[in-house]
This record gives sequence, structure tokens and C-alpha cells, in this order.
Amino acid sequence: MTTTKRGVLVAATVATGLMAGTFYAFACAVMPALSRSDDRVYVDVMRDVNDVIQNPVFLPVFVGALLLAGWASWQARHRPGRWWVWIGAAAYAAAFVITSAINVPLNDALAEPGDPASLRAHFEDTWVLWNGVRAALCTIAMGCLAAGSRAG
Repeated sequence: MTTTKRGVLVAATVATGLMAGTFYAFACAVMPALSRSDDRVYVDVMRDVNDVIQNPVFLPVFVGALLLAGWASWQARHRPGRWWVWIGAAAYAAAFVITSAINVPLNDALAEPGDPASLRAHFEDTWVLWNGVRAALCTIAMGCLAAGSRAG
């Protein structure tokens, strides 16, 4: 594997790992801690989190992991370990779709005015469930991309 191809695969693995860690931290610390809060605090904190996470550090990694994994998949098409890279890219793509189709719309709905108890009731369980799924998918993606790097 050329240095450039290895660099793309390593960058995809690192970016995917950062996303796995972000979603994992929410799954095992942020959301369990917030679940202890009253409705007003819960909604206010999640609104703040959803606002500040849209920043020049998070967004390039979130989108970059998808682009890099796709690029690494294309580069791996004729080499040993390609299946690992393809599975890793597909797993991250699934997490990206879940985030875009489920978690972000829930975040947007939570930003609307309304009764905190009602907003939380329509947000919490679904968001937490799908965050766990995307954390698992990103972890699988990172492992597969790493395995693809070792195989080639």
C-alpha cells in the first residue's frame, strides 16, 4: 500500500475513532448524568450541547470521517483487506445516516418552544437508543478500518 493510501486509511480510522468516542461519551456519561436532571435542566443542557457541537472542530471530523472512509474504500478496491475497509466505511455511513435522519431532527425538535416535560418525553428515549446504535456502528467502523490497514 502506498504512503498516500495508508495515510487516507489512517486518517479515516482516526476520524471514525473520534466519532465513536464522542458518541460513546454521550452513551456512558452525558446522557445518564442528564437523566438525573429535571425536565427544564435536561432540555436546556441538551439545547446548549446541540448548539455548541456545531463548531469548526466537530463538523469537519463528522463529515470528514465519511469522506475519508469512502475515499479509503475506493483506494482499497484491488488490495487485500478491502472487505474490512468496505465494511468499516459502510458502518460509518450508517451511523452518519442515523445521525442525520434521526438524532439531528430530534435535536431540532428539542430546540422548538414548548413544555420541557413534553419536549423531553418526545426526545430522550429515542435519541439515547439511536445514539447507542451510532456509537456501536462507529466503533465497528473503526475496528474494521484498522483491520483493513493491517491486512494490506
